[in-house]
Amino acid sequence: MADEPDPDRLRALEARLNRVKGQAVKADASVGTGFSQGEVAWRMIIELVTGMVIGMGIGYGLDVLFGTLPVLLIIFALFGFAAGIKTMLRTADQMKKQQDAGKPGFSDGGG
Repeated sequence: MADEPDPDRLRALEARLNRVKGQAVKADASVGTGFSQGEVAWRMIIELVTGMVIGMGIGYGLDVLFGTLPVLLIIFALFGFAAGIKTMLRTADQMKKQQDAGKPGFSDGGG
């Protein structure tokens, strides 16, 4: 009767699986509870650079269309920079409101 499972080993295996599942559930519960400072900083940098690139693209396109190459490129690059700064400030304000309300969304990265 070698095919019959040992009940003691099965109970020990179930106990180990339950311990591991309990730890996995606790670990999963903490994942995604907030953004680290580095993630927020990268988000803001990307917002700034994206605003500038879009502004420069629009300015370059209009310059090629009208034949005034550096003028509109510079003007729209500045507009893009201003839009990027405005978006960064809006993100910072949103993160501050979430932090003040106690909602997850920002953490200091300390684990």
